[in-house]
Amino acid sequence: MTSRRTFITGVAAGTAAAGALPGGASASPRPERSGATEPARATGPRVAVLGGGVAGLTAAHELAERGFAVTVYERRALGGKARSMGVPGSARGGRRPLPAEHGFRFIPGIYHNLPDTLRRIPFEGNPNGVWDNLVAPPEMMFARSGGREDLRAPIPWPGHRPARLTLDELRRALTGLVETLGRLPLHETAYFVNRALVFLTSCQERRDEVWERTPWWEFVRAERMSYEYQRILAVGVTRNIVATKAEEASTRTVGTLGEAFVFNALGRGADGPPDRILNLPTNEAWIDPWETHLRSLGVEFRMGWTVRQVRWADGLVSGVELADPTGAVRTETADHYVSALPVEHARRTWSPGLRSADPMLGRCDRLRTDWMTGIQFYLTERAPLVRGHFNCVDSPWALTGIQQAGHWPRRRFATDYGDGSVVDCLSVDVSEWDKPGILYGRTAKQCTREEVAREVWAQLKAALNDSGRTVLRDSALHSWFLDPGVDGLGTPHPVNEDELLIHPVGTLYDRPTARTRVPNFFLCGDYVAVDIDLATMEGANASARAAVNALLGQSGSAAEPCRVVSMFRPPELAEVRRQDLFRYRLGLRNALDLG
Repeated sequence: MTSRRTFITGVAAGTAAAGALPGGASASPRPERSGATEPARATGPRVAVLGGGVAGLTAAHELAERGFAVTVYERRALGGKARSMGVPGSARGGRRPLPAEHGFRFIPGIYHNLPDTLRRIPFEGNPNGVWDNLVAPPEMMFARSGGREDLRAPIPWPGHRPARLTLDELRRALTGLVETLGRLPLHETAYFVNRALVFLTSCQERRDEVWERTPWWEFVRAERMSYEYQRILAVGVTRNIVATKAEEASTRTVGTLGEAFVFNALGRGADGPPDRILNLPTNEAWIDPWETHLRSLGVEFRMGWTVRQVRWADGLVSGVELADPTGAVRTETADHYVSALPVEHARRTWSPGLRSADPMLGRCDRLRTDWMTGIQFYLTERAPLVRGHFNCVDSPWALTGIQQAGHWPRRRFATDYGDGSVVDCLSVDVSEWDKPGILYGRTAKQCTREEVAREVWAQLKAALNDSGRTVLRDSALHSWFLDPGVDGLGTPHPVNEDELLIHPVGTLYDRPTARTRVPNFFLCGDYVAVDIDLATMEGANASARAAVNALLGQSGSAAEPCRVVSMFRPPELAEVRRQDLFRYRLGLRNALDLG
């Protein structure tokens, strides 16, 4: 086992070589600015978009294409949680800074609206724009700690494509998937497959009214099952997909995403393979080309502007109070306003008058967020890891990750980034910040930034190294970078500027619609109610389209509405779901529900 001293020595040497800030990097980057020449502004109605994340940029894109004069106000950097960034002070010899991010990108085939936007963002040499920058890793892995070498083998993504979905076909596919993920007792595999089929055949009313109020832990009867069952099918699924504790997570949310991935894996109703990532750091592959395209459409960006309050008077939003980059407070006005901030930031800007005009806004106070934050480890030798995502099932901090350089064929990592000695980036998401780790016995929030890095590295080694092979070596660790949105770690008051909406039972009823009761005020963001029931980039994109459509309708515009694609619903299951609706309204259980 690696000692703390060995780890500290390796990191200290790497940090000094990279020229990174002490402890990896702790300073937040300044708001980014662009010197690009601005084209002529559109002459249509003026729209203020508050926030430059995926939702805000999508809204700006759709509105600008329809002739609206759009101004985006962003306090920090375009792209929000989706953006990548450079590690401060890490560039040498004319290279780019080491690439870092809030968390690794994951753009599955179940997304439809976001890929449509990607296709409409020009990228040199790509006939389908940014969409052509998506690549599909060929495999994934559930990495196990404690000598579980038998379950460390890479899992290829399935290639079976049935001509028609039947219950028997679904049962066979689900059984194969569960057996691949873990060595469970046969009766537990059969039981979980039955529970999945219960959800797949449930009508929408049962999902909205029963499964929304049922925790996933209870739905899959995890308390009666083995440790393996609990770790993989209860805790693992909820912490790593919806970032919510299994005991609290809505079965409707978990099940909706689970069934979408099953259909995706079976080749039904998908935009592409189940697992896709970008072939460059996110800003290079997507966000920077998007900004360039939006500027060409006449979108204006006000960087470094912080929204303080959305004002309301006489039934309308009358203006927005903002702090400009110098700290001076100013009021900006427009014909329409689109709030595209994350919910934990947006609700602080809604004035009392605005809240009184639409009680739906007040219900947003009940929406909960939690920490799911990334850390990157820079390696001087490429680790022999799975060629795709890995899930450290037994890690106390619910770690998932991917080694990135092999998926970026446009770049030679050592030639293009850092000081020339780094050959790869191991990007890891930490989904559990409130449970003790294995090095210090403290939660991630109770650790300092340096201790978080050491703890995550130790948990990675516990999951990925085994008695026969060392995958991660301390000597190969050059440096690390922890998301600068996290601050105050190791103090009584840690903060995270980029929390993630979570989905405990009952969340559905508090999520707002894009249209509000205030005629010139609209909402978008991953917390807004859309068909995909999860805080995702797809949800942010779809909500922005819904907000634009509401704005078009409210303003009487003759422009064509945005196309909003719903999640795939297999026609073969329509009849069995109609039968379940009949049973539900009679007060009966689903026909497959064994109780």
